[in-house]
Amino acid sequence: MLACLRSLRDLRDPLALILPVLMLLPLPLVLRCQEAYCGFIVLLMAVYWCTEIIPLAITAIVPVLLFPMFGIMTSKEVCKQYMKDTNMLFLGGLMVAVAVESCNLHKRIALRALLLVGVRPALLMMGFMGVTAFLSMWISNTATTAMMVPIAQAVLDQLNTTAPQPGDPEPGHGQTAGDQELEEKNATNDGIQPALISPVVQTQDADMEREMRMSAVPHSDEQSEQQRLRKMLSLSVCYSASIGGTATLTGTGPNLVLKGQFSHFGRLRRDNSSREQAAYGIIQGEYRKLGLMSFAEKLVLGLFILLIALWFTREPALCAAGGSLFNREGKEFVTDATVVMFITFLMFIMPSHRPRLKGWAWNRTVEAEPGSDSGERKDHRSGRLLDWKEVQRKLPWNVVLLLGGGFALAKGCEVSGLSLWLGSQMLPLQNLPPWSIAALLCLLLAIFTECTSNVATATLFLPILASMAVLIKLNPLYVMIPGTLSTSFAFMLPVATPPNAIVFSYGHLRVTDMVKAGFVLNLIGVVSVTVAINTWGRAMFHLDTFPTWANISRSP
Repeated sequence: MLACLRSLRDLRDPLALILPVLMLLPLPLVLRCQEAYCGFIVLLMAVYWCTEIIPLAITAIVPVLLFPMFGIMTSKEVCKQYMKDTNMLFLGGLMVAVAVESCNLHKRIALRALLLVGVRPALLMMGFMGVTAFLSMWISNTATTAMMVPIAQAVLDQLNTTAPQPGDPEPGHGQTAGDQELEEKNATNDGIQPALISPVVQTQDADMEREMRMSAVPHSDEQSEQQRLRKMLSLSVCYSASIGGTATLTGTGPNLVLKGQFSHFGRLRRDNSSREQAAYGIIQGEYRKLGLMSFAEKLVLGLFILLIALWFTREPALCAAGGSLFNREGKEFVTDATVVMFITFLMFIMPSHRPRLKGWAWNRTVEAEPGSDSGERKDHRSGRLLDWKEVQRKLPWNVVLLLGGGFALAKGCEVSGLSLWLGSQMLPLQNLPPWSIAALLCLLLAIFTECTSNVATATLFLPILASMAVLIKLNPLYVMIPGTLSTSFAFMLPVATPPNAIVFSYGHLRVTDMVKAGFVLNLIGVVSVTVAINTWGRAMFHLDTFPTWANISRSP
């Protein structure tokens, strides 16, 4: 019996790879059309992403293999999707985060945040969710998450150090659990370190080793609580970034798609328990040890503020002198990615210590500045704010493939006609009451956006929803507004939206964690949007009447 179970365990991975292919293969073999081919690829990738039978980044390159084979897109067209503007924004945001961590600024911000909001989990989540949601109203969700997650991780690391467990190793500064596992594996491989390492790529062997260690060493209640808190705070940051972006027109891409289609058509009290008071006192002591801000911290903080200011004033509506200078003739020459790459470029050339009278001294080590926490402050080997070797070591490069796979999948759905076919199936909804139409469409788009990018989903579905509404004499805004908001409810998969991928890259979450939390949040979002559009939304947008502009925009 044990031998049989052992052989089944050995066959688990091959069966998990082959069975989805065999179960979905009748779809392209029977229908033999591009829509069916693309549907087969979408479903296959969704299964692989959910089961993690192969690394997520490797699943993301499936379109490069299957789209050309099925004749959906050429290889050149598919490969272009893997380095888009969003990918550059993602890389730039994380490189800024590396600079913040390298100069120790993130620890100062983390300790200051703990002093302001306290150490209770509810207050931590409230503080980070409020700041993240507010920032994502004005700047991109991706950039907001890339900035906030390292700070959140630093806060958790600092909070965990206030109550160390007996026998536990001292956590490294700014080091995540995924980084510690990677260092342990590298130490056992005779010092050989791969060139590109990302905590996103988790093999089944690593998962089995981690599960064996977890089962062999019982976790205390405090360790389990810390792990849950790390998961909760990670999810709250990426989810609040997606939710906050729905509040303003420029907060997220789907809202701008809606605009284009429409144009065409009190403080809480702290818990003064003895344990929290002790932790709060230790945090105060750690903050005092930091002393005065170093030159590198001040410079990185100034560039960080400049980055936020440029993001806020990039749009011509906010700053005509800035935005219209580069974005002219109806083309958007400067994007958020351009801004963050400009700041990143400055960080690679600016010194990490105060320049001397002789000019910039690119020394490898410098003396400690007044108020520093040690006699010798660690500096970049190159003497600059950002060092390329450090960026290579800390950046989750494979997430770029993960994001590119989502963009390629969305483009394939558009080219193959799968998205158009799905939208045309909505016409029979005209026999249902309007409130149920809105609810069903919200649920459909919330599910579809898990496998495709939010902007692509809105771009493909909003024109179809508008046409359907005109055909059944329903106010187009009645389905377009809730449909637009629902495309931002991508909470269940790491590849559903860049904020999810950024949070997942830190290695504290499994796909199942995100699926369980995201499923509940999706239902809450769909219900909230349905209630809103059928209550105050009716009065605000006069949804009970069929507008004249809907007939005029589509008159022959």
